[in-house]
Amino acid sequence: MSVHELRRKSGDSSEKITINLGVVDLGQIDLLVQEGFYSNRTDLIRTAIRNQLANHADVVRETVTRKSFVLGLEHYSRADLEALQSAGEMLQIQVLGMASIADDVTPELALATIESVVVLGALNASKAVKAALVGRIH
Repeated sequence: MSVHELRRKSGDSSEKITINLGVVDLGQIDLLVQEGFYSNRTDLIRTAIRNQLANHADVVRETVTRKSFVLGLEHYSRADLEALQSAGEMLQIQVLGMASIADDVTPELALATIESVVVLGALNASKAVKAALVGRIH
């Protein structure tokens, strides 16, 4: 099975993915939908993913704590980064979910204040900021 990221709609906190499944798996999914267990293919796939995440919830919690990740949505405004710059501090972004950097943050400000970026999920920033930070995004 392969997964590919597609474009996110503006303001949407979800990601669209595509998956490649074998025809037998797909047929079984369609059968379960046809028999009324799920409303559609997406419903079955979301349910399966949520069940797997629930099965591994302890591991996720322990890893988030151990690696000091912020869990959920984290937004970094221009004012946030300017305050860091004034204090002479650098930011290590570590997010499990979505990290967003405001559109009015310049590449120069990002380079001056963001030491590293680790995002498990989605990073929402301007193309210029992403390009400036490319060597710092892990």
